[in-house]
Amino acid sequence: MTTASPEALALAALGHDARLSIFRLLVRAGPDGLSVGQIGAHLGLAPSTQAHHLRSLVEAGLVSQDRQGREIVNRVNFDAVTGLVTFLTEECCAGLPANTPLPSSASG
Repeated sequence: MTTASPEALALAALGHDARLSIFRLLVRAGPDGLSVGQIGAHLGLAPSTQAHHLRSLVEAGLVSQDRQGREIVNRVNFDAVTGLVTFLTEECCAGLPANTPLPSSASG
């Protein structure tokens, strides 16, 4: 059985609207992160749904969780995000000269 690469896990985790919304909210929160309650207040997700999606982001290495007293604080792992962007830039755009505009999607 083949194990998925960290990049594949991260992209899969971000491939769901709720997880992408949580991730974007946490990026905007910066290094201070947000508690589970704060995320729920912003996004209106049911606690069980939110827990499921946060677990996927944690397993993908994109988010870390730390207990602070009675709260769990969630933070983006910016090193992992940098690694993912580097992977996409270096591996997926390999061979393109720097500052080359990517082709636009074909429409219709």
